[in-house]
Amino acid sequence: FDLIREVEKMREQLLLNRLDDIGKNLAQTDGALLLLGLGSVGIEVERLDAYSDLDFFVIVKPGFKPRFIDQLDWLEAVYPLAYSFQNTKDGHKILFEDGIYGEFAIFEEQEMTSIAYSAGRIVWQDALFTNQNLGTPRQKTDVARPETVDYALNEALTNLYVGLCRYARGEKLSGVKFIETSAVDNIISILHLVQQEKDYFPDVFGNERRVEKRFPEFAKRMSSMMQGYENVPASALEILAYIEKIYPVNQQMSNEIKRLSAICLQEKSNF
Repeated sequence: FDLIREVEKMREQLLLNRLDDIGKNLAQTDGALLLLGLGSVGIEVERLDAYSDLDFFVIVKPGFKPRFIDQLDWLEAVYPLAYSFQNTKDGHKILFEDGIYGEFAIFEEQEMTSIAYSAGRIVWQDALFTNQNLGTPRQKTDVARPETVDYALNEALTNLYVGLCRYARGEKLSGVKFIETSAVDNIISILHLVQQEKDYFPDVFGNERRVEKRFPEFAKRMSSMMQGYENVPASALEILAYIEKIYPVNQQMSNEIKRLSAICLQEKSNF
């Protein structure tokens, strides 16, 4: 165990060192102004682990954005790339030859006022670039966290109903998505209202992030709510049971969900 942890710590340090090295190379690259580390290589380094990746922005001078997107020599000079894929108009997903994965975007300074991002850490900044505020986003972004449970839980109930109808007619994949994705997502969106949330880096872009550490009691039930392609009816019943535990479910809707689940389970056993 100690050896595994030592390897993990080395990996964590390698990630931070790689980002520092990118900053050092940007200092020698015409057009670069600032390197902003985000997520676990930003201001949330406490959650950095061996499975983290590099998430960063590079701020460039006006007119230099295409150069940094189209030519990745500024990264290749740090460490060879094994893979790159331009996933947005602003940047790439990348994989270095030593297995370090990353995602980056290139912006000019004026673009930063109109984009949504989590607060970041300035890793490198050109001495002549005086803007010290780019680590803090101007656009406030909050993932949907309702103030009441009614909408989300009723949506979850209808997700179960529609999903079971799809599943019963043979549209199993659609049923999986309605029940094990949409219904569960709706429940997760209101967990902060029904359980004590542990303070562990909530993500403004996704309620599901780190839910195992933020809501450990709910996490114990998740495997029974997501039993997979062949067991969706059982998943639906587990989700319904959880909703009924925390919310006064309409009896007719509950009965219909149980009826449809029974039909699906019977068809499975007949098959």
